[in-house]
Amino acid sequence: MIPTIEFLQTGLLDLSAWQLVLYTFIVVQITLSGVSLFLHREQTHRGIKMHPAIQHFYRFWTWFTTGMLTKEWVAIHRKHHAYCETEDDPHSPQIHGIKKVLLHGVTLYTAERKNQETMEKYGQGTPDDWLEKNVYTRFHYLGIVLLAFINVALFGVIGLLIYAIQMLWIPVFAAGVINGIGHYVGYRNYRTDDSSRNITRFAFFIFGEELHNNHHAFPSSCKFAHKKGEHDIGWYIIKLMNKMGLCEIRKVVPDLYVDEQNEDFNGDTVKAILTHKFNVLQVYIRDVIKPNLTAEYQTASKSFKKKIHKYTHNLSLDPQFLKTDIRQKWQSYFADSQSLNSLLQYKEELQSIWENNSKSVDEMIADFKAWCAKAEQSGNRLLQEFASSLSRYKLQTFTAR
Repeated sequence: MIPTIEFLQTGLLDLSAWQLVLYTFIVVQITLSGVSLFLHREQTHRGIKMHPAIQHFYRFWTWFTTGMLTKEWVAIHRKHHAYCETEDDPHSPQIHGIKKVLLHGVTLYTAERKNQETMEKYGQGTPDDWLEKNVYTRFHYLGIVLLAFINVALFGVIGLLIYAIQMLWIPVFAAGVINGIGHYVGYRNYRTDDSSRNITRFAFFIFGEELHNNHHAFPSSCKFAHKKGEHDIGWYIIKLMNKMGLCEIRKVVPDLYVDEQNEDFNGDTVKAILTHKFNVLQVYIRDVIKPNLTAEYQTASKSFKKKIHKYTHNLSLDPQFLKTDIRQKWQSYFADSQSLNSLLQYKEELQSIWENNSKSVDEMIADFKAWCAKAEQSGNRLLQEFASSLSRYKLQTFTAR
């Protein structure tokens, strides 16, 4: 039977323009939820465990709407974390350039998925059943071919436009925006050893993946929003699924709090500091370095006080992600500050304690005690208060509700 002109114009459903727009938005959101919740948070980082029915749905849906296989996506993302911002990072804008990652992210993904060493080393633990081997892997691109025919059948020729949007959504927002802009532009909550950024505090259409720096600070956590004003849509859905018995929450960063009853370092204290080392560092910069600088230069001009704010903000960044001329400029501003140089020395000594992975917990406890004792003798009130609070840090255990 030859399709009529009317059928090609309207398809089987004959939807209105706003219905087509709504449908398109819904299906691309389902696809992105599959990438964020299933491929990213469950399969890659094991932060959650979905009901088998949900797992199978997302395996089918990502194959059907993107042509992606679970093992390939997971392996490439795990390698990204293992070699972030190095030559071996599959899609770092610091290495490949922002233009290439933003516009040609799919090319980088395709090249890496053909690397069998990457697949074997980083693709462990992903689905490997009959369906995966004999349908999804064997007929890799059959899903997106079927999707094109189904779209035309349901919506007529306009279905091809919907199909184009579906095909571009993940390459643009996942491969381009998150992998590209998420390592290039935005704000940082944590001084991670990479250039990851939080693109914005809220973007309802990319499921919390916009909080990329938060994720790199705590990769295994299935909750990406950490600060006031940040909203992770994916986390809200995870909590809803958990209440419905469709999802088990396995890994969430426990909150850091000060236990006023604790007076000395122990294993729990060390665990809390190591887990939240980025937060601890920011507290030191905010509560010790910044107010000391402000007090020292209290008679300085308003513009210079703004420089103090910018300088202390940049202290939260890893120096390797600041241009040499910028670092030298900041150093020249405060070169005559003996108190700042002393506080920076304390900061470096504190960081060296938690960055030494060869030490036992008992050795770390001894080092933290020695650092605090030295800080107590410094005569700097703010440094003494920080040292006093350091031994009281604890982790608040997360309970799913």
